[in-house]
Amino acid sequence: MPNFIKKLTDRFFSPGALVIVSLAALSSLVVTLLPVENPEGIQFWVFYTPHRDARIEDIAEWNRLHPDKPVVMKLMSMAAIERGMLSGFLSGTPMADVFESNNGVYPKAFLGPLDQVGFLDLTDRLHDEGLYEQFNAPSFSTMTSRGRIFGLPKDVHPVLLGYHVDLVEEAGIDVSEIETWEDYFRVMRPLMVDRDGDGRPDRYLLNLSETDHEFLVLLMMQNDGVFFDENDVPIFANERNARSLATIITWLTGPDRVATPVSPLPSGFRQQLDGLVVGNILPDWLYGDWKIHYPGMAGKIRLMPLPAWEPGGRRTSAMGGSNIGINKRSPYVEECWEIAKMLYTSARGAEKIWQSTGILSPVKTLWDEPFYHEPDPFVGGQRAGTLYIEQAPYAPERPSSPYKYITYEQVSAAAIALRAYAEQNSIYAVDRLVPEALRLLKEKETMLRRLISRNVFQEGDLNQ
Repeated sequence: MPNFIKKLTDRFFSPGALVIVSLAALSSLVVTLLPVENPEGIQFWVFYTPHRDARIEDIAEWNRLHPDKPVVMKLMSMAAIERGMLSGFLSGTPMADVFESNNGVYPKAFLGPLDQVGFLDLTDRLHDEGLYEQFNAPSFSTMTSRGRIFGLPKDVHPVLLGYHVDLVEEAGIDVSEIETWEDYFRVMRPLMVDRDGDGRPDRYLLNLSETDHEFLVLLMMQNDGVFFDENDVPIFANERNARSLATIITWLTGPDRVATPVSPLPSGFRQQLDGLVVGNILPDWLYGDWKIHYPGMAGKIRLMPLPAWEPGGRRTSAMGGSNIGINKRSPYVEECWEIAKMLYTSARGAEKIWQSTGILSPVKTLWDEPFYHEPDPFVGGQRAGTLYIEQAPYAPERPSSPYKYITYEQVSAAAIALRAYAEQNSIYAVDRLVPEALRLLKEKETMLRRLISRNVFQEGDLNQ
């Protein structure tokens, strides 16, 4: 035996490599021999406590009616769901039959060929059963890959603008005069005061930073920005996105600067209370988050549609997203489909989610429910649900590409570079910044396409 090992190490492996190979073989054998635990019932993974709590009564009713096929709901971290999803889809390890995930996780299932996506294709079911028409159509975009729908959306995430009503009313400003972003900055300009005489405003008109890629993309999507084609190939280096980015940079720097960032963490709460920024961009979920974590803001803000980029333009956008998907290898596919429909069209569940998180259901048939139209003391009695519902049909489609967050980061990197270019060259006119914005976006798009080209399944799409 020692001679055999010596021959192996002399001819094929170093001693260290032989140890590693031996341990790998041994651990593989152990894993193979371990008994596989098959959990009883239909496994349902969720990742957010308020959403779990909202499902409890509906799940209990299902279990009462189907005692032979009970649903076992399990609260897990998003990281654990991601690992379980990828392991189950790619290697067939045990996983949930049906589960919820967010838009940072489920697009990773779309990396390979369409027939290898681990989620059940729901496209034909949705149309055959007339369910597609019950949902807000743009919400399906987050779970649509190459024209096929692989889940039910949980949300719309329309966006409104929250503004400091005390500051606005004290200055006698009439927000009904505001239609566009240009109107907003012009009408609100008197609020940018220099109270300490240091030559800089002590208040800005919008909470925004070039480093926050999600808010950058939110604004670009509001202006009909396109980031991917139908095959998930990045095409964000275009004239429209360049002009949007150049315009945003003029909000953030230069003599006419109107925006500054305020941290969403507790460190920024004092600045919000003091009115460092007049306006905040608020997706529905962020509005709900403010009601929980910023109770001191109650009564101090009001909601209005986002100012449009141009007269007659879109007055909202969208940000975030989550869904429910079905493991197509589950032995309970039909039951999972019924469960998903029950949970996502439930008025009881929608009410609990709205009250606990501020998230609007994408099911249009629920939008007339009274709980969405009650006066909300947090915004001085405005009907917040009504305002979000009015904008929901106009929310833009959200990308479902597995590369979207890398793309968003590249857009932010281009914005950071564009701001530096503007400041170094004292260029603050939109038209003069557009060529550099387009150049930077093309540079970032080229880098991203090079990265995507390593995916052999998408190489052909990139060459078209």
